[in-house]
Amino acid sequence: MIYDSKENLNIYKALGKNYETAVNFLLNTDLAALQPGKVEIDGKEVYANVVEYTTIPEESGKFETHENYTDIQYVIEGAENMVYAPRCELTVKTEYNPEKDITFYENDVKGISMLTTKDFYCIFQPQDGHKPKVMDGTPAPIKKVIVKIKEK
Repeated sequence: MIYDSKENLNIYKALGKNYETAVNFLLNTDLAALQPGKVEIDGKEVYANVVEYTTIPEESGKFETHENYTDIQYVIEGAENMVYAPRCELTVKTEYNPEKDITFYENDVKGISMLTTKDFYCIFQPQDGHKPKVMDGTPAPIKKVIVKIKEK
């Protein structure tokens, strides 16, 4: 799990071709102009989902992991707490769905909460349990882009 700001994005290009593609997208795209939905970047290797929603109480959130993709969850507008816990500490609630590349977990681990604001992001790799959408005090609107990087 990585928590960082826009000014350091270039560091992560060194992690491989797909990371370089993802970073270039984040640095060279007018993110605020993106509309909600899927954005094609490099086929199934790298793509993005732009989402807008209202943040929720932590107890309503769900931990999740992915087997084949890393997420870069980048906040465009607003703020949310993203909660991290190692997958090995989580209890499966909903078995892995290969079509959606997602496993959901019980909400019985506290985890580490990171307030993620505009131009900050979290990188969650397959071993990283994460619970996005958590409000900071009160429910609030947020817009973010989740760049999906193929790992396998």
